[in-house]
Amino acid sequence: MADLQERLAQAIEGEVLFDRFSRGRYATDASIYQIFPLGVVVPKTRADVEATMEIAREAGVPVLPRGGGTSQCGQTVNEAIVIDVSKHLNRLLEVDAEAKLAKVEPGLVLDQLNAELKQHGLWFPVDVSTSSRATIGGMTANNSCGSRSIRYGTMRDNVEALSCLLADGSRVGFGPTDRASAGDNRDAAAPLFRDLLDLGSREAEEIQARFPDLMRRVGGYNIDALVPNGPSNNLAHLLVGSEGTLAFTEEATLRLSPLPQNKLLGVCHFPTFRQAMEAPQHIVKLEPTAVELVDRTMIELSRQIPLFRDTVDSFVRGEPQAILLVEFAEEDSAENARRLAALGDLMAELGFAWGDPGKQEGGLVEAREPAFQKAIWEVRKQGLNIMMSMKGEGKPVSFVEDCAVRLEDLADYTSRLTDIFRKHDTDGTWYAHASVGTLHVRPVLNLKQEKDVKALRAIAEECFAMVRDYKGSHSGEHGDGIVRSEFHEAMFGARMVDSFAWVKQRFDPDGLFNPGKIVDPPKMDDRSLFRYPPAYRVPPFETHFDWSAWDLSGGSAGGGFQGAVEMCNNNGACRKLTDGVMCPSFRVTRNERDLVRGRANSLRQAISGQLGPDAFASDEMAETMKLCVSCKGCKRECPTGVDMARMKIEVLARRAEQKGLSTRDRLIANLPRYAPLASRLSWLANLRDRVPGLPRLSERLLGLSAARSLPRWQAKPFRPKATGAAAPDVLLFADCFNRYFEPENLRATSTVLERNDTRFEHALPEAGRPLCCGRTYLAAGLVEEAKAEMRRSLAVLKPAVAHGIPVVGLEPSCLLTFRDEAPALLPGEWSAEEGAKVQLFEEWLMAEREAGRLRLPLAPLKAKRALLHGHCHQKAMNALSPVQRALALIPELKVEMIPSSCCGMAGAFGYQAETQEVSMAMAELSLLPRVREAGADSLLVADGTSCRHQIHDGAARQARHVVALLREASDNALN
Repeated sequence: MADLQERLAQAIEGEVLFDRFSRGRYATDASIYQIFPLGVVVPKTRADVEATMEIAREAGVPVLPRGGGTSQCGQTVNEAIVIDVSKHLNRLLEVDAEAKLAKVEPGLVLDQLNAELKQHGLWFPVDVSTSSRATIGGMTANNSCGSRSIRYGTMRDNVEALSCLLADGSRVGFGPTDRASAGDNRDAAAPLFRDLLDLGSREAEEIQARFPDLMRRVGGYNIDALVPNGPSNNLAHLLVGSEGTLAFTEEATLRLSPLPQNKLLGVCHFPTFRQAMEAPQHIVKLEPTAVELVDRTMIELSRQIPLFRDTVDSFVRGEPQAILLVEFAEEDSAENARRLAALGDLMAELGFAWGDPGKQEGGLVEAREPAFQKAIWEVRKQGLNIMMSMKGEGKPVSFVEDCAVRLEDLADYTSRLTDIFRKHDTDGTWYAHASVGTLHVRPVLNLKQEKDVKALRAIAEECFAMVRDYKGSHSGEHGDGIVRSEFHEAMFGARMVDSFAWVKQRFDPDGLFNPGKIVDPPKMDDRSLFRYPPAYRVPPFETHFDWSAWDLSGGSAGGGFQGAVEMCNNNGACRKLTDGVMCPSFRVTRNERDLVRGRANSLRQAISGQLGPDAFASDEMAETMKLCVSCKGCKRECPTGVDMARMKIEVLARRAEQKGLSTRDRLIANLPRYAPLASRLSWLANLRDRVPGLPRLSERLLGLSAARSLPRWQAKPFRPKATGAAAPDVLLFADCFNRYFEPENLRATSTVLERNDTRFEHALPEAGRPLCCGRTYLAAGLVEEAKAEMRRSLAVLKPAVAHGIPVVGLEPSCLLTFRDEAPALLPGEWSAEEGAKVQLFEEWLMAEREAGRLRLPLAPLKAKRALLHGHCHQKAMNALSPVQRALALIPELKVEMIPSSCCGMAGAFGYQAETQEVSMAMAELSLLPRVREAGADSLLVADGTSCRHQIHDGAARQARHVVALLREASDNALN
């Protein structure tokens, strides 16, 4: 492998990754399997791909093309050289709006494509639920479908042509091919085309007899595309769904559709699951664009996820056992209204109109507003991740999950399949495409146990036999991979499987492309290929946080931390490039390493010994965590709840214990201890940015970027004194950053409290230096020091909270530490319920308003517009809405949210020489461009100290804390 790595490194411009950590990150997809690849190539150009294939061919090793790595059947794992096209080969090459065609590279993500097509009034309508990370190449390889396939068909129906590299290195275009002249063509591909079309003619009768007559049939090769059906055949359709086993797609020509302008959505409620399954055969007669199932399990699990709870409560009435989302999207809005009304009539005819309001046994909820519809569809799109958020060693397992049957058989099929599950002591979770008889169903199994592995095979064999009885398809959307390929002979017959093998041999005689998929597969229950093979063990080790909420194995080795790490299901929701926060480092680098999924895989493999001894505290692990900015975006936006910020602290703590800390890390961690002295000697502490040459020296000696100015110590910091309030309404907590760097914010807070007639007291220690949340120590991995700081603070905060006095402060990263980390670091000493009483100023202010106690006089500001950037921790803890509402209190002020991820400063991250460029790149994704577009008459608002500094450094604009604006508006009211 070393020789192969060296040859590749010399031959290509892109990255060549053969280290064990990198290979481990590409060893899994969203399936149950794990196979370490030989190495990984991240090509920059098509020439890189060509060179990689040539070297692999000469070395006799296979290659595996890969996009987002979200396959659920094991298509994108293999002992091969993985070629990751998602980072660079991701361009939209051409749009012909008149012809409704687009040419794209394989690594282009579907959401990115549709964002660019929107300006043309077009979209690519194969709307898979993983659209935020699914690449066109992967969708083509898998013959993806999507929620609206009843209207738009599958990937095969929307691919016009493919330009491919074949195993012998030749470039061939596949598309509509004239049968009569294909053999006469002098092109080098003519013999291949002729042989393929001959196969279609020869096997036409067998193909037509054995392939299920269903739209949702994606098993095996699409050799029905070779059967004579007119003067020409589209040979690209043979490659669609071939799972990277026949060729490498360099370019795809896609058919586009007009972007729907008018949509209406009906949410049909059913008292029983069977009744929901009997309804689609009637609903589809109304010609909807989608009919999607959400079952009781998914409803309840989504209610447990903060990101979805409010939305689910807004469209689910009562306690239905299942709901169907029925969409109409005709050009004529009146026609959509007519069909939605007809849906209501149909529900009444079926016996499901709203009856007694107290019972709400079934009926229709209408979603007419686009924002409401979007929120509902987002819950449905996250169905897989919501299901996988189920806590326990048993997880919903994908292997029979997308069989397809006719709608008239759907109710009986689901009933019989449920009986099969219960026969094997399990049950299933159901959701997805009721419109086409393809339901995603996953029995809950613990594949670390031999008995459940046996159940896996037994359920598969019994389920697929039943599907054949119904003349259905055992693979209706997610392809074959490892999990289903071995069942092709039972499904299609030996002769058809021989035809599949012939196609593979004709394209790829030496097995260069992704061997073992579709043709010559391993057994689906070969445990040596599982993510949790029989030898999988996690030895005991100590952690600092209380991970008991994740202790899924009854106190097994590894404890709750193991369970928390293993919650990552590899579905790749963290790969999204827009919306929300996570994962800002990936959005900049596009590296699998710099991704929640990539880090979680490295952690899991490290604690189980798969990456060598002491990998948890290794330099490779430090590099893996290096660009994690602890934004906590994953804590809220990952539906399975992977909290990488907290996991990073565990890694930092282990490294600090074993390897110690750098001078820079100690300097930053101990800021609360020396801050009082630094402020008294502010003239000295601030010299670094005033004396030429000192910034460069600090970079060389301490690793503090010379490109950055440091926060300025104030000679007159905020020095709180007891107010003497006998019965205070509020306990004001002054954080280190606002105390020593921006004391005017704390002074403004005091003024606002006074003008609101709020009695307040400062959180003061009995003796010694000011109180601290411990945040800077956590950032360095000094957990015990952080606990000590927290205990000093809790000695003051806890009595106040016990007496019903809320603790209020300004800095999100500090105040929310008491809500997030402190309960898990100090269980038994501080609870989550107590942490909830520690509030950001805006949270307290809006609670006061709702209670009718807001008396703060406010008048308009000179500026009439404010742009708001939310701190990551505010977003993660659902604490941003109060900021918006607080700003809305200022008369005549129009507030606009900046749709941004992390600002990139993230505490010390932006000041470090080795991460300063990435920090600025994060800011340049959306925040800084939006700030620069804002006129001088627009206010910039950011509650985070780091956020304000980043905006100042990157755009030379001054952002302000919301309390400063409230103070100014109050001044105007009194003057």
